[in-house]
Amino acid sequence: MARNFRIVPKKRGNRSTGSKVWGKAIECALSAAALVAGAVALVIVLLTVVIPEWRVNHQFVEHTCVVLQTRLAKQEGTDGALYRPEARIQYEVNGETYVTWTYSLRGRYTASRAEVEKILQTLEPGEQYTCWYDPADPSVAVLVQTYSWWSWLTLAIPGSFILIGLGGVVHSLMTWGKSAERCAVLAQRAASAAPFDPTRPVIPHFPYVPKPASVTDSPGTTLAYRLPSVTASGWKLFGGAAACLGWNGIVALFACVAISGFLEGRPDWLLTVLLIPFLIVGGGIIVYFLRYVLVATAIGPTLVEISEQPLYPGNHYELFVSQTGRLRVKSLEVVLACEEQATFRQGTNTRRESLRVLEQPVYRREHFDVRHGVPFEARCLVEVPTGAMHSFKSEHNEIGWKILVKGEVDGWPSFTRSFPVIVYPPPNGSNGKIKR
Repeated sequence: MARNFRIVPKKRGNRSTGSKVWGKAIECALSAAALVAGAVALVIVLLTVVIPEWRVNHQFVEHTCVVLQTRLAKQEGTDGALYRPEARIQYEVNGETYVTWTYSLRGRYTASRAEVEKILQTLEPGEQYTCWYDPADPSVAVLVQTYSWWSWLTLAIPGSFILIGLGGVVHSLMTWGKSAERCAVLAQRAASAAPFDPTRPVIPHFPYVPKPASVTDSPGTTLAYRLPSVTASGWKLFGGAAACLGWNGIVALFACVAISGFLEGRPDWLLTVLLIPFLIVGGGIIVYFLRYVLVATAIGPTLVEISEQPLYPGNHYELFVSQTGRLRVKSLEVVLACEEQATFRQGTNTRRESLRVLEQPVYRREHFDVRHGVPFEARCLVEVPTGAMHSFKSEHNEIGWKILVKGEVDGWPSFTRSFPVIVYPPPNGSNGKIKR
């Protein structure tokens, strides 16, 4: 019986067959597993290392004790003997006397015997010293309050898993709707492009006119050039994930402290009340991030290709537009836009103002569906108006041209994606069409 799909791809000549959906799903699942493992490890490190040290320095009660005796504790390590100081202390809390061996919370061993003996010399049996005891368990006490740098360094281990897993999940979601064949063809054509081909037209250089290299470095699969997108949805998604993780991670740390106080019978009501607005904001960030993830996965990438670059006033050029995703589109519109930006100073402040001086409709389609794996594709002609101002960029002024793709989708916010183009002045300063 023939199988409808393969989880593991199988090579057939130069083609690879298999389920791309399953491949992306497995990639996303592995990244999510790393993310969850990092989050679990982070909680464990916080509960067993970071929070106990924080409690010693902020919640343990200062008291006095009597040192009864001291000793040099020793254990054998892989590289030799290790040592730590220990003191037997006696103190009284609420009428009850406690006697225990202690020094610091962790009781870290060290290879330096001289350092440990120097510490023991500062403790005289029979003398009184300051100690700190745990109000939740008075039998636990320390003679020093300190932080261990290595305990905070351990946060880097789960943190790295979280970053790797988060990056993998974001990458999987952002590339879910892209065709592997299309990406391969693009890379192949870019590698085979001949920059020193004598048949290629020579593009003149004009001062303060942006060079077209930034929009001609990616060959298209249908037309000559694929335009770069300046709509940084991937960075927004990553930034939103970082903000969500950072904010809620910090709030979770203080929430653990508050919950620990309740479990130990010492509720900190001030901390709890202060945490409520931060928890609400954190929940809002999570909702916003999840909605943005859904929008990014449902509304797939938009690709725009153009027949020539740079453009000249009065000429027509062919456009190719491709939209992927699972969408019920109310309208999809392609627009040629020109914007003027000015940067100026007012006192010590720098202001930047922008004005759209032209918005010329190029293409419009209404009420259609985009199915997963079958992108919507359209071809159209765009004309740069005769006598239009060319692209310009200086320190304080800029005139930029772009192709805008605007969409309205059922159930999702409307989106606008921008693709810059370069418009050159016509030869000899003429305003007429350039003959090709």
